[in-house]
Amino acid sequence: MITLDNFNFAGRKAVVRVDFNVPLDKDFRITDFNRINATLPTIKKILSDGGSAILMSHLGRPKDGPTEKYSLKHLVADLARLTDATVKFADDCISDDAVAQAAALQPGEILLLENLRFYKEEEKGDVAFAEKLARLGDVWVNDAFGTAHRAHASTAVMGQFFKDKVAGYVMQAELENARKVLDDIEHPYTAIMGGAKISDKILIIERLIDKVDNLIIGGGMSYTFAKAMGGEIGKSLVEEDRLDLAKALIEKAKAKGVNLMLPQDSKAADAFSNDANTTFVPNNAIPADYMGLDIGPEAIKAFSEVVAASKTVLWNGPMGVFEFPNFAAGTIAVAEAVVKATEAGGYSLIGGGDSAAAINQLGFGEQVSYVSTGGGALLEYMEGKVLPGVAALD
Repeated sequence: MITLDNFNFAGRKAVVRVDFNVPLDKDFRITDFNRINATLPTIKKILSDGGSAILMSHLGRPKDGPTEKYSLKHLVADLARLTDATVKFADDCISDDAVAQAAALQPGEILLLENLRFYKEEEKGDVAFAEKLARLGDVWVNDAFGTAHRAHASTAVMGQFFKDKVAGYVMQAELENARKVLDDIEHPYTAIMGGAKISDKILIIERLIDKVDNLIIGGGMSYTFAKAMGGEIGKSLVEEDRLDLAKALIEKAKAKGVNLMLPQDSKAADAFSNDANTTFVPNNAIPADYMGLDIGPEAIKAFSEVVAASKTVLWNGPMGVFEFPNFAAGTIAVAEAVVKATEAGGYSLIGGGDSAAAINQLGFGEQVSYVSTGGGALLEYMEGKVLPGVAALD
């Protein structure tokens, strides 16, 4: 795979797949710049080499073609400000106008294309559509790791039309950091799995059992394990059809000598509400009319000690209903323990989604080793699946 630092863009027109799927408010103002900021080094490298950049992305999930709220034109002013470059806009990603604007683009300039998903062919991975996008430049750069698990026209299919294919800095960093928790591991290695469902994490949990020293299970999925072991979990979230799987995972961890840690206690509530009545109870003895919404103080202490003493930490998924302040203590404590492990010289990867949101909201984003923007793509890569967007760069 060719990376940016091994390629000179002087005089070249780079068609760059970026992830500009950013949230906009009702006045179409960007409310979170993380994804754009992550891509800036890639864009600036192309421009500083003396190349020009044709940027393409999706935004949201438009159902019926062009839609005002999903238009990328709302990003032009901010992109010009952040790159300090001339940013032009093509209101149709494959039109003759887009081709003409790309052809006329001067070194150091940017052309932003309209939302790729205004064409249904994008998500279908249509070859003819991909070829039309490929007409716009002479080198393809893929910097959208977050969509690398999709075989869409712009994320994978169009690679076949280029001799020169380059991984952007985001793509490179995501892959290098994922490998640190898959291959280049320093022990003790602790994986923290949270979130609602075992079914979302089965493959990654099974793969991690072969690699980790400690596997911590928190969040809603822990109650399926508790019930599988004969516990009373009240009205807590449970996947009845995954009880046998939970038992099998417990047995597999035991057979591999992995320390599988489940919460000893929970903060339980009588309603799914921040203002519900609460009580701390053993995880296997939750009253019939209560539900577990966060890990309890005993679990916090046990989890935090193991995490803080680890040399490699992977965290994916919150410990409770983090969006309710009264049930955020477990997630906050784990985040603090991850920071502590990192400060002591350990390596920490925060696996996108809710965990990334939590770590950034708490202001710890700069105090851990790497916060992935990958979400589903990272999980699939860690499960051992081939990502179309990565394979297309080889």
